[in-house]
Amino acid sequence: MPVIAYILLVAAVLLLAFGYYASFFIESGVYVKAFCRARDTAKKIALTFDDGPEEPMTARVLDVLARHRVKAAFFLIGAKAERCPGLVRRMVEEGHTVGSHSFSHAGLFPFGSRKKIADEMESTRDILREITGKTVRLFRPPFGVTNPTIAAAIHAGGYQTVGWSVRAFDTRGYVSRKRIRKRLLKRLHPGAVVLLHDRCGGADELVENFIVAAQEKGYEIVGLDELSNMQAYED
Repeated sequence: MPVIAYILLVAAVLLLAFGYYASFFIESGVYVKAFCRARDTAKKIALTFDDGPEEPMTARVLDVLARHRVKAAFFLIGAKAERCPGLVRRMVEEGHTVGSHSFSHAGLFPFGSRKKIADEMESTRDILREITGKTVRLFRPPFGVTNPTIAAAIHAGGYQTVGWSVRAFDTRGYVSRKRIRKRLLKRLHPGAVVLLHDRCGGADELVENFIVAAQEKGYEIVGLDELSNMQAYED
C-alpha cells in the first residue's frame, strides 16, 4: 500500500474513532460540557434515574428512597410524565429533582433535526412545568449521546447537561440485581453520579440494597443539586 494511502487510511480510522468517542461518551465534553462527577475527595454520591416515570416500579423506588431518607434526581420522558402526573408531583413533593430526558426517547432521537430535538425537549419542559409548576433546566440526552445538533438545542434552550460516572447497566434483564449491585459498588468513587433506571424490574430491590451497601462503605448519598451546585429549575 502506498505511503500516502496508508496515512489517509490511518487518519480516517482515527477520525472515526474520535467521532465515536465524542458522541457516545458523554464525559468526553467534546460537544457539550456535562456534569458527570464532583471533583473533590468527599465521599458523597448522587443517585439518578432515567426513563420514568412508570408504574408500578417508580412508586416502589420512591418508597425505598423515602424509607432511607435519600434524595435522587429523575430524568423523565415527557410522554410518560404526561401519563403519570401523580408520580411526577410526588417526586417534587418528596424533595427529589426532576429533569428532562426528551419526550419520546426514540432510538433515532440523536439523528433528528435541530428543530425536532428542540421540540422534544421543550415539549417535556412544558409538560413538567404544567405538572409541577417548575421550569426544568437539567437535561440528560437519551443514551448519553451528544453531537453538534443536540448541543445546539441544549444551548438554545438554556439547559445544563447531566451525565454520569458510574452506570448500572440495569436495563439488561438477563443480569441479576445482585450482580449489578456488586458492579456498582466496585466502581463507586467519591463524587460519583450513579445512573439507574426506575422502570426496570427489581429496581426497588436493587436501590434498597445499593443504598445500604454504599452507606456501609462510608458514602453519603446527597441530592444532585448539592453534589453539583447546579440550579435545577429556573427562578
